Amino acid sequence: MNKKKVRISVLLALISSCVFAQEKEIIASQQELDEVVVSDSKFALAKEKSGKVITNITAKELLNRPGQSVATILNTIAGIEINGNQSAAGKNLGYYIRGGKNSQVLILIDGIPVNDASGISMEYDLRLLPVEQVESIEIMKGAASTLYGSGAATGLINIKLKKSGKKSLSGNAYFNVGTNTTATQQNQKAADFNQGFSINGRTTKLSYFTALNSTETNGISQIAPPNPNVNYEEDPFSRLNYMAKVGYSVSDKMTLDFFGNYDQIKNDYDGGFDNTGTSDTNLNKTSSKQFRFGFSPKFKYNKGEFIINSSLNKLVRSYDELDTYSNSVGFSQYESRSVNVDGFNKYQISDSFYLVSGLQYQFHDANSVTPYGNITKENTKFNMIDPYVTGVYTSSLGFNLNVGARWNSHSAYGNQLVYNVNPSFDFQTLPFKIISSYSTAFVTPSLYQLYSPYGNSSLTPEKNSTAELGFETQLGNNNIRWNLVGFYREQTNFIGFYFNPVTDASNYVNINGLNKAKGIETEIQFVLSNQLKWNSNYTFTQVDEALDRLIPKHKLNSSLDYKVSDRLFWNVSYQYIDARKDAFFDGNTYATTQVNLGSYQLVNSLARYEIIKNRCSVFGSAQNIFNADFIENLGYSTLGRNFKFGITLNW
Repeated sequence: MNKKKVRISVLLALISSCVFAQEKEIIASQQELDEVVVSDSKFALAKEKSGKVITNITAKELLNRPGQSVATILNTIAGIEINGNQSAAGKNLGYYIRGGKNSQVLILIDGIPVNDASGISMEYDLRLLPVEQVESIEIMKGAASTLYGSGAATGLINIKLKKSGKKSLSGNAYFNVGTNTTATQQNQKAADFNQGFSINGRTTKLSYFTALNSTETNGISQIAPPNPNVNYEEDPFSRLNYMAKVGYSVSDKMTLDFFGNYDQIKNDYDGGFDNTGTSDTNLNKTSSKQFRFGFSPKFKYNKGEFIINSSLNKLVRSYDELDTYSNSVGFSQYESRSVNVDGFNKYQISDSFYLVSGLQYQFHDANSVTPYGNITKENTKFNMIDPYVTGVYTSSLGFNLNVGARWNSHSAYGNQLVYNVNPSFDFQTLPFKIISSYSTAFVTPSLYQLYSPYGNSSLTPEKNSTAELGFETQLGNNNIRWNLVGFYREQTNFIGFYFNPVTDASNYVNINGLNKAKGIETEIQFVLSNQLKWNSNYTFTQVDEALDRLIPKHKLNSSLDYKVSDRLFWNVSYQYIDARKDAFFDGNTYATTQVNLGSYQLVNSLARYEIIKNRCSVFGSAQNIFNADFIENLGYSTLGRNFKFGITLNW
């Protein structure tokens, strides 16, 4: 579908609908539900019964943060650093939770793990996902391999996509336009467009949700020019997303849910930075195409519930890349398939104790064609079969306990046992809860690390263990909410890339030794009035030298929400990122050189106004208001002062 046609059609629909929409305000009276979390046990659990500090970004909070990406929103959460969210739209993202790296952070969509099995770290690319299709996000930090398997070593991010509402037919459409420029080369032209729509409905038995999103971004080069007088070519980014969900209620006890996604991103990119110059070029192009299909039946019975989450994920990445040595463009393609089937059951043994037991099967294969060698899926595959069990005890006296274990059976390297012990105590006479946990986790070597030309089939999993201790409290008639958690993590069998100068060969190896990370995370919320709310969080992270790259020791987020009226919402936010370490390839010595990146501060603001209550709204935002010139990744462009405007219609 032509993206410009999508943009124009969405805009016309929005304008006409807002003009002729019925001006009668529709006020839905909904009963406020107690806050629950899911990640802690895979089933809904009252938050006060959980032994973890779990952050839930609600649908209302997402509604009041229009125009921001999933990565940008996650980057404001305590303990999380999403590197690359302030760079050009096509820049790769780095996920760092509690000093961990991409492979140690597990991303779920609707409770199902998502991966790129052909990638070095097998991580999911958040650039594929438009925030407009997201209903809510739940983040749980710490080792979580007992319930979720490989990759959940430092935390997991569970993204819940939107689904049908209660009406037989309803929908949504939006159009956003903004600038996209750096601090040193300000150009306030329209260069960032995002538009889409969704249609959904529900009958007695059937529910459905369909959505389309289209994004086009231009305006800046991925590589930063050496000075403002040098102009590099722009590196455009585009994204196209189709999503469909269908649900069928067989009975009051059994439901069948199906989903399908097609996601595509295309962008130009530049070569990596080194001290011999930059690699600005208009010849490098890449695309990623993702196909996801799944089926999730749910069955409730007298004392429990049984769920199967299953999915097939196919991803194809291709690159046209300039080889500066031969001065020719080479073609590379990486293709992967991932199958995930997770069946788990909750059985309520008593009012205070229930048991979660499950069996998870995963299969991954990949093949690639590159100028430097090929790998075939017949030789590049593995599977995992993991039985697991977790017991959840919630006492009426305030003591809660979550204990579990998982046995991982891997076709390439054998078996792995992980477990968790998670006690907490809620002082019911006081608004105070103590939380603690000790959890182990593992990270499997990726297919690339095992079977690529640089692979090592004798690799073993990285092993992690995490201990945490903290508290949650509510003060001043619940007007003040405060939590603080300290953590300590150890990891062994770290998988690194090793270059042997004697043989001039490179491959992946398990690096001997113990690496440690420790830190403190705290969040505080002040409800100053019915209209005014102030949220802040602070993160302190200290890691061993082997882990110390692009991880700020200190990070602060602070945000003030002001509900000016029933229709007008205003927010101003502040972010401080401490100094970090980065590295680059030295073209003169053929060695990697480490450098220090300075700290930076960002101030952002946005306003959202409902023209027609619950029907038509507009927003305007300003990012990096003071036009701070900073470095997120060495040699790469970062965003300066930018503005965005948008309109949304619900019907």
